[in-house]
Amino acid sequence: MAYGNAKALDEAYIMHTFGRYPVEFVSGKGAILTDSEGKRYIDFLGGIGVLSLGHRHPAVQRALEAQVGKLWQSSNYFYDENRGELAKLLSGLLATTTNELGHVTGTTGSVWKSFFSNSGAESNEGAFKVARRWGEKHLGGASGIITARKSFHGRTLATLAATGQDVFHKSFGPFPPGFASVPLNDIDAMAEAVEHPSDVTGPVCGVMLECVQGEGGVWPADLDYLRDLRALCDAHGIALMVDEVQTGFFRCGSPFSFQLAGIEPDIVSMAKGIADGFPMGAVAGRGEFGDMLVPGDHGSTFGGNALASAAGRATLETLISEEIGEHVIAAGKHLARRLEALPHVVEVRGRGLLRGAQFDVPIANELVEQGLEAGLVLNHIGDSILRFLPPLVISYEQIDTMADRLSVLIDKLA
Repeated sequence: MAYGNAKALDEAYIMHTFGRYPVEFVSGKGAILTDSEGKRYIDFLGGIGVLSLGHRHPAVQRALEAQVGKLWQSSNYFYDENRGELAKLLSGLLATTTNELGHVTGTTGSVWKSFFSNSGAESNEGAFKVARRWGEKHLGGASGIITARKSFHGRTLATLAATGQDVFHKSFGPFPPGFASVPLNDIDAMAEAVEHPSDVTGPVCGVMLECVQGEGGVWPADLDYLRDLRALCDAHGIALMVDEVQTGFFRCGSPFSFQLAGIEPDIVSMAKGIADGFPMGAVAGRGEFGDMLVPGDHGSTFGGNALASAAGRATLETLISEEIGEHVIAAGKHLARRLEALPHVVEVRGRGLLRGAQFDVPIANELVEQGLEAGLVLNHIGDSILRFLPPLVISYEQIDTMADRLSVLIDKLA
């Protein structure tokens, strides 16, 4: 797995914020990556969950090639083609209704307005600002935000403050005030935090959570808990924010994971799968929440630029036209069955094509390293959990090949 001069240049000139594996990928197609030596790998990381249509999907490639020849950036002071069309597509997806399995049943008819950013952390920052403006306007200036323990919302200072994992906080305080976390799936703890706010948060303006905690270990929120949380927020007039950065765009089968519970949040943050790997994010507000911010309140130099909007529009149009959600539901079940049958796997968590395999032995890191030798791109969370985020176009055959190779590696290591 030679990787030329890339390692030397990386070590000399790039901050060492990632521990890199000894591979340099140079091309990809669908769910397959190829390294600088010509070796092929089945990709179960998907660029950390961003490749909704896989590597170099023709529709997205065509859209980017066409846009490159016309305009890259004009700024948000002007109108751009594709930006409004993308926002309309987003509104329709966010208003979709599904059953608990993720199959589409209809629409709520709600209109959602979006602000386009460049990443998930930026999208969550925007969500906080919308919620706090809501608190200023309707709740006497309330600004506290409650999140869930084991959550992950980004690496800016405010999103770190919102992240309910101490491991990410070391060395980087003090953090912006007004954030606290309670255990996931404990509606009584959430009600206590909302109804009797601490000195840390003060009066609460909103709640933010992931419907499946990806970075925290692939822990799903119970659907009844999400319904109870919607009722709690309604009872107190506070904003319900759902972080769909990792779970959105059919990753869990439905267009967005909150739809499995039959609820509508007030604010949704997005990124990752929105543009099939092209850097982009968004925060959207429903009804009055979409009108909370006015000129001067928020902005981005690159957010919603011409290239990103073209890639996002092509991605969403293709996801919808190919009914990718139905494939994700079926392929996700198949992936879960194959993972459950692996030796030393004691639990498989998650939904759709976001799955976590919990091992009873601490071999996850070694499996990722040796998986590369076996032509697999895997991801571990800690030493006993593998997280699976393949491109949504992953095939049954590719899932079976991965599971067969992984079984051999487990037998060797455990």
